[in-house]
Amino acid sequence: MSTLTDLNQAATGELRARLLALTASPDWADALIAARPFDTLEALLTASDRIIAGLDEGQIDAALAGHPRIGERATQLDEESAARSAKEQAAMASADTAVQDAMARANAEYEQRFGRIYLVAAAGRGAHELLSLLHARLGNDPARELDVVRGELARITRLRLGDTWTDQ
Repeated sequence: MSTLTDLNQAATGELRARLLALTASPDWADALIAARPFDTLEALLTASDRIIAGLDEGQIDAALAGHPRIGERATQLDEESAARSAKEQAAMASADTAVQDAMARANAEYEQRFGRIYLVAAAGRGAHELLSLLHARLGNDPARELDVVRGELARITRLRLGDTWTDQ
C-alpha cells in the first residue's frame, strides 16, 4: 500500500501503469493523473467517480478488457491483477457446479444481448447473488445497462484505489 504523497509525486509513466492495472481505461488513468494532487483518499475516489461517469461507451468497453468474466479465471492479466480478481470473485470459485454452469450460460446470454461482459462489483457477494443480479440485469435496455456497468466499474475502481493508496 502506498500513500497519496507517493501517488501525487509518482512519475507519470509509472503511475499510469499502476492505474491501468486497477482499471484498464487509458482515458480514466490519464484524467486521474491530470487531476493530481489529491489531499485525501476521498478526493481521489470522488475524482475517479466523476471521470468514470464521463466515459463514453467505447471507453467503458476498453475498461472491461481488464476484467475476466464472473466465474472465470483471469488468464490475460498480470499476476497481481489476476490475484486481485480471484479474490474479488472468491464466491464464484467455491460455488457448486450447477451455479457455475448457470453463470456460464447467463454470461453468454448477457454478452449476446449487450455485446460486453457482465461486470459487477463481486467482492463480498455470494455466487447466488451474483447470478441473480445478472438475471435481473438481462431485463435492462442497453442504455440503462450501460449506466449500470458504469456504476459497477466505479464501485470496483473505488475498492481497488482504496486498497492501493491511503491518506497517510
